[in-house]
Amino acid sequence: MAAATVVPNFAMTQDSSFASYDGIGLAGLVRRKKASPAELLDWAIKNAETANAKLNFLAHKHYDAAKAQIRAALPSGPFTGVPFLLKDLGVALSGTVTSNGSLIFKDRVADFDSELVLRYKRAGLVIFGKTTSPEFGLGGTTESKAFGQTRNPWNLERVAGGSSGGSGAAVAAGVVPMAQGSDGGGSIRIPASCNGLFGLKPSRGRIPTGPVATEIWLGLSVRHALTRSVRDSAALMDATAGTELGSRYTAPAPRTGSFLSELRATRQKLRIALMLTEPSGLPLDVECLTAALSAAKLCESLGHHVEEAAPALDVASVRAGFTSVVTCAIAQIVRDRGLERNRSVCADEVDSVPWWFNEQGQKLSALMLTDANSAFQNAAFTMAQFMTRFDVVLSPTLAKPPIKLGELNNAAVDAPALRKQMTAFSPFTSIANATGQPAMSVPLHWSASGMPVGVMFMGRYGDEGTLFRLAAQLEQAQPWANRRPVI
Repeated sequence: MAAATVVPNFAMTQDSSFASYDGIGLAGLVRRKKASPAELLDWAIKNAETANAKLNFLAHKHYDAAKAQIRAALPSGPFTGVPFLLKDLGVALSGTVTSNGSLIFKDRVADFDSELVLRYKRAGLVIFGKTTSPEFGLGGTTESKAFGQTRNPWNLERVAGGSSGGSGAAVAAGVVPMAQGSDGGGSIRIPASCNGLFGLKPSRGRIPTGPVATEIWLGLSVRHALTRSVRDSAALMDATAGTELGSRYTAPAPRTGSFLSELRATRQKLRIALMLTEPSGLPLDVECLTAALSAAKLCESLGHHVEEAAPALDVASVRAGFTSVVTCAIAQIVRDRGLERNRSVCADEVDSVPWWFNEQGQKLSALMLTDANSAFQNAAFTMAQFMTRFDVVLSPTLAKPPIKLGELNNAAVDAPALRKQMTAFSPFTSIANATGQPAMSVPLHWSASGMPVGVMFMGRYGDEGTLFRLAAQLEQAQPWANRRPVI
């Protein structure tokens, strides 16, 4: 597969020669001594400072820690010397704050590295900051009381998506070729769609989330990254996948031994189910329908069989289950933080919607959590049955192109109404979280107004390999890496 290249036309780029490489490409420059890790870090910091002034994607700057990491000698890995950003949610970098998008954590400093961070460091990545997230990762836009609004590089009045919106904005702006994200209901795929990037949500149990917890939101939330190239996503998964201490299960190993090698594996004719109707009948924007239909035609031109079909899911039960799990999780966070600091969390410290979740979670019965688990198991079984007939399910990633900032803000007074609006924006993504399946948003369409519109492909549980092979075909047939926003 050819290396992903980009036309360096982004106005904020300080050194266009580096901007023309993906992560593997930058690591190759370091390996061949065409660039040093210090030079790449300086380039990334300059880009970050300039772009952040307009986009507001940086939650925390760890520039001195990154320089110290380089001085201490980087290990030899697939990404040695490549600048990298973590998401400010649920990951610990020793000596730094992870505020989870919230005022209540802005003074808590970690004294350890998360297992995922350790694996990033072993891969040679140089971590120089954390990107913005909505409070506790709630929502499809990155706006919070703690950090304000993160803007979309393609249109400063539009959302960058959530909850990995800061990472999406940073990669789309050319600051870094890839950045870490997490996905509990679409939070990698939503910003990938909004920012014109490749974003793959891995199978449950694929990437570590510990050591504090080896499952987040009872397994709904997983971690990986937003990237410009497919090969970066595959190589990063190779570097970070695998069982961690305390894991109750792990996803199956790739068929060919590595995810990167899947890109070069023999490509087979796939049976693709085209799902054009949102499961509960919500309306879809014409741009999102056009994106999915165009992707279906592209897949057919590549030799795959595409057939319109959809699984018979009990969507209402799955969505009710999400509400139960997430409200309980937020209530636990708020309670535990109060205990940790010996002072209860007050409503004025938290955005309105997360506070509503906290209050609802305190009232929830244990029976509702077991009902949620049953709904997720039933959905997983229904999808597994459906996918005995199909290898991949194709659908729009979102029901709308990127919406205006403020429409889904967690400061909204009417939390239940905001939840309905969120579902209307992203009705497809959460199914893969409920079932544990891998799913990816691929940037194959831009709207008439020039906004990115992603297309989602969902694979069988444990079968990221098929998704990576298909993504590599799509990337080769209809390249997107040369599309850059100009602010």
